[in-house]
Parts: sequence; C-alpha cells; structure tokens
Amino acid sequence: MTKILVSEVGPRDGLQSTSRIMPLEAKKAWIKAEAEAGVREIEVGSFVPPSLLPQMAGTAEVVAFAKTINGLNVVALVPNAQGAARAAEAGVHGMSIPFSMSETHSIKNVRKSHAEMIGEIRSVAEIAKAANIHFSVGLSTAFGCTMEGAVDEDNVVRLAEKAAEAGAMELSLSDTTGYADPAQVRRLVRKVRAAVGADKMTTLHLHNTRGLGLANALAGLEEGITTLDASLGGIGGCPFAPGASGNIVTEDLVFMLNAMGYDTGIDLEKLLKVREIVAAALPEEPLYGFTPDAGLTLDYAKRGKA
Repeated sequence: MTKILVSEVGPRDGLQSTSRIMPLEAKKAWIKAEAEAGVREIEVGSFVPPSLLPQMAGTAEVVAFAKTINGLNVVALVPNAQGAARAAEAGVHGMSIPFSMSETHSIKNVRKSHAEMIGEIRSVAEIAKAANIHFSVGLSTAFGCTMEGAVDEDNVVRLAEKAAEAGAMELSLSDTTGYADPAQVRRLVRKVRAAVGADKMTTLHLHNTRGLGLANALAGLEEGITTLDASLGGIGGCPFAPGASGNIVTEDLVFMLNAMGYDTGIDLEKLLKVREIVAAALPEEPLYGFTPDAGLTLDYAKRGKA
C-alpha cells in the first residue's frame, strides 16, 4: 500500500481567520486527540506577532505540549527570519514559510516583494539548518489570486527554482484561493517537479472554495504527490486573500484515501470524534464535511483495507 501523509493544518490555517480565539487547553486537546487517531503531522500554529493574529498567541506553549506526543511531527508556519528564530527556540520539528506567487498577495500577506522574500527564505534556511529543522516553502496562490487573477505557471516554476536554490528542502503548491482545477494541478505539479526534482515537490495545500478540493487532491496523487494538507471540519482560509474559504476537510480526505486503499495510518472513526472538541470550543464556527454528515457504512472498514 502506498503511504500518504495527511498533514493537519487546522490549528494554524483553520484558526487564523476565526472570530473567537480557541483556548490553549482546547487546542492541546484537539492536537492530542488527532494524534491518537493516527495523524502523524500537525501544523500546530504560527510564530507571528499576536498583535497581527491573536489566534496564534501561545504557539510556543502549544509546540512544547505537542512535542510530548510520541511519534507526532510538530510543525509551524513562520512569516520571516524573526519568526523562524522563535520557532527554532521552541524546538519545532519542521517550519514552513509562505511565498506567494502573486506579488500583490505577498505584499499584503507578509509585506515583502518577491525579491525580498527570496532573501528571507535564504535567512530562514540558515536558521533551520543550524537547528537541524526541516524547512519547507509553501508556494501560495500558485493556481490563482483573488487580487491579481491568473498566475503565470512559468513564473511559478521560476520562483520555485529560486526558493529551492535559496535553501528550501521541500516545496508545497498551495491553492490559497481555491481557484485550481485537476488539469491545472496535474500540469503545474509536473512542471515544478521537472524543475526542482520530485524529492522536493511533494505536497499540495488545497482549499475547497469551488468544491474541487478532493478532485484536485486525487489529481496530485496520480502525479506522485505524497503529502496532502487538510483541516478538520474544513475550517480556515487566508485573512489576506479576499474570498478565500476553508481547506479541504480532513475527514473527507481520509475517507477517500482509506477507501481507495492508501495507507494513511488514520482511524477515521476516532478522527470523527475529534470534531466534538472543536465544536465545543468554537460553537459559532461551522464545521463542514460530507463524511461526518453521512456517517460511515458498515462495510467501510473492509473497503479501507482492500
């Protein structure tokens, strides 16, 4: 069976746009319950100033807690070298930095041009290398931008090469605004893999704005993608990209992968129960997912092991 890593990004991407701040104890309970369900990697937060994203305050404390969970890969997002230094001090296992393929979005999101971001990536790579931390670069708005519209694929490839040259150990293609379609996913994954190597182009970060999230995930899998980001209940979105809605639903993604015979290592029944923790902490936040709504059929366990 092919192993696929489902990386849970809800505690970071899912919470950064919520109106209510999830208590740290609830966030810890969420992370612990997902790990017990078999989730092997969780993006537990981001090292951004609390004045900008108060939802991410206390990330260092969450990292310290998550590191006590055996077998869990604890990662965090960093916007710049200052954030990377804080993440390294906290002892994360991995860190990622967003590098928007739309320069307009880049300036809005992290207040840096493309040229400035390459320099920032180089600085973060040095910090990560010194601390022996895995460092990845998320190629945000790679499939389109709500501010700029279409994003040139050849420019995405060029910037991906620059990010790899600057020290990125791994790259992720991110459909920040939910513009992607399966044909575009196939095309861009092939182009970037050809440019930087299949070992570096491993991950897709997808949003479900137009209902194509799982179709895009499947297209990526068929092109050799081995890691897929998802958010419990589909919560999330980018506060600096107008119209960007939530991530693909972790529960639906796991159902599809398990039913197809991929090895995720995740117990879906246990995963579905984690929703109760999030719902209790964020009662006004809608949780999405076809699988939770429909329930599991009696033959699911057999299908998942086919």
